[in-house]
Amino acid sequence: MGKITVETCHIEGLKIITPTVFGDARGYFMETYNYNDFKEAGIDQTFVQDNQSASKKGVLRGMHFQKQFPQDKLVRVIKGEVFDCVIDMRPDSPTKGQWFGVVLSEENKKQFFIPKNFAHGFLVLSDYAEFCYKCTDFYHPDDEGGIAWNDPEVGIDWPIHEGMELTLSDKDKCWPTFSSVSGK
Repeated sequence: MGKITVETCHIEGLKIITPTVFGDARGYFMETYNYNDFKEAGIDQTFVQDNQSASKKGVLRGMHFQKQFPQDKLVRVIKGEVFDCVIDMRPDSPTKGQWFGVVLSEENKKQFFIPKNFAHGFLVLSDYAEFCYKCTDFYHPDDEGGIAWNDPEVGIDWPIHEGMELTLSDKDKCWPTFSSVSGK
């Protein structure tokens, strides 16, 4: 291996990947994805779709999940900085209903692997951010679900700085609570 470093957390299956960055006076080079390295790290998925979004400071997207066509995701930030967050929705998981968050940025170049059956969202911390992610299934517009970003039962500790104005889509303002979605 050696090209990536993989960290885990208290929620099984989540992985933070840091690539090896080769830099010199010209700039830098890194592999953002190499199937063999990821497979060796326990991430043996076939990604079928890449997505990218751009958002301004204070944009909060989430917490989204897929109902019938769940996706593994590999997310990263290529410009700016975001707080990326997930909620474990796996029915038989000992950490069901728990959340985990990590800062992803163009500086730290970290990636976050999110297995199927997690709700996912992020908050833009910088003035502007570009967010990229790979998925293991195609997008099905009628398959999307969500959880309220501010559900007190889940209790995500969003890093909302004083004076930060949040911007959410109409859909993201109206998602139900975790317990009403999960039956917990």
